[in-house]
Amino acid sequence: MPTIRRDLLKTLSFATLHFAVAFTVAYALTGSVAIATGIGLIEPLANTVAFYFHERAWRRVDGDPPSRNNPPVICCGVLRAR
Repeated sequence: MPTIRRDLLKTLSFATLHFAVAFTVAYALTGSVAIATGIGLIEPLANTVAFYFHERAWRRVDGDPPSRNNPPVICCGVLRAR
């Protein structure tokens, strides 16, 4: 599996687990569905983005070259990976 696709799938898997854990812990501590939902969405979202870049950085530390299977494209004046 191409490395970027694998990293994204792994990140989504991690995000799903993290959302569930964050919501459960927040609900157990507050007893409020509204507060638990807010915490359960905001905190894991920030962590998920950080995790993706963390994985990419460790791939470089391990000596793997950057993936060339999805060259970046210019969209609306912004450089984005496909």
